[in-house]
Parts: sequence; C-alpha cells; structure tokens
Amino acid sequence: MAINQVFLYVPNLIGYSRVLLGIVAMYLLPTNPIIAMSFYTVSAVLDAIDGMAARHFDQATQFGTVLDMVTDRSTTSCLLVYLAVQYPTYALAFQLLIALDLSSHYMHMYMTLTQGAKSHKSMTEKDNWLLRLYYTNTKVLFLVCFGDQLFFITLYLLQWLKSNGSGSGWEVYLLHEIVGLVKGSFWISLPVCVFKQILNVVQLVRASKGLAADDALKQKNKTRSD
Repeated sequence: MAINQVFLYVPNLIGYSRVLLGIVAMYLLPTNPIIAMSFYTVSAVLDAIDGMAARHFDQATQFGTVLDMVTDRSTTSCLLVYLAVQYPTYALAFQLLIALDLSSHYMHMYMTLTQGAKSHKSMTEKDNWLLRLYYTNTKVLFLVCFGDQLFFITLYLLQWLKSNGSGSGWEVYLLHEIVGLVKGSFWISLPVCVFKQILNVVQLVRASKGLAADDALKQKNKTRSD
C-alpha cells in the first residue's frame, strides 16, 4: 500500500479539516466570538465522526490516531493560551491545565505503544474503573470531551462579552440574547471539566506506574543476564 493512500483515507481527510477549522477559529478569537466558537465546536464534533468513519471504512491507522490526538491537544492548548490572556489572574491555572493535558496524554500513549497495545484506548480489568469507563464507552468519551470543551468555550464567550459588550454588530447582539444560556452551560459543564482533569491525573499516574514497571522489569532481566 502506498503512503499517499493512507494520507487520503476518509478519517484522515476529516482530521485535516479539523486542523483547518481550528486554525480559523484561533484567528477569529479576538474579533468574532460566535464564528470562532462555531468553527471550534465543529472541529470538536468531527473528533467523534472521524472515529466512526475509520470503523465504517475499515481505515483505522496509527497516523490517524496520532493526528487525532495531536489535533485535540493542540486546539485545546491554543484556546487555553487565549483564556490565560483573557483571565491574567488565572494564567497559572490555565498553564497547569495545558501541562496536565499534554503530559498525561503523551505518557499514556507512549506507555500503550511500548507495551504493544493495539490502541491507546485498550483497557484491562486491572485498570482504573474511571479510565475503563472513559475509554471503552464511546458515549461517555464523547460527553466528557464535549463537556470539557464547552466549559472553556463558555469561559471565553463570557469574558469576550464582558470586554466587548458595549460594541455593535450582530455577534455582540446575539451574545447578549443568549448570555443566560451561556451562563447555564458554564455551570453544567464545570463539573464535567473537573471530572476530565481528575481523569487526566489518573491517566498520568497509571502511565507513570506502567513505564516504571517496564523499567524495573528490564533492569531485573538485565541483572539476571549479567
């Protein structure tokens, strides 16, 4: 199979569109909140669709899996960077969220690859029940990821309206009209976001223990061979 064929698989094409949507969303953050978050939300929803496409067309690939995760981490980090600018008092908190998100997912994927797992979503009965629920139930996975992103989106929209609410234009008008919905979404998605960060910590601890266990086993085998 030619390399170019893999690059043109349907789920990977969806992945490229997610990257483009994310770039446009980040560009529009300072000036067009509704359009920016519309692009951002579509990119997030496509995260679920590319997985369904991979299963439907039997086109699941390592490249697609990594592209999907890198896109998730990159778009979330970019939005958190902007939130750190919007909320300078809480900049450290957003920086820590970025660090936790990147480190937990990188170490988790690296551990699963070194242990020969077919997917970073592969779980056993010995794994933490929260992680098993998150990675093996597609509905839970989607709802947690969507709720996590929704919390950051509402944070952005509320602060943008606070800073630019006296301006004109259809986006300012629309934000004033739906501000109640945005605030309600904020409070609904807050516990989901907290739950997602707990999962990230559990995932980081699991990956750290798994890598350390592999190192200990290799060292033990090396000592025996010596």
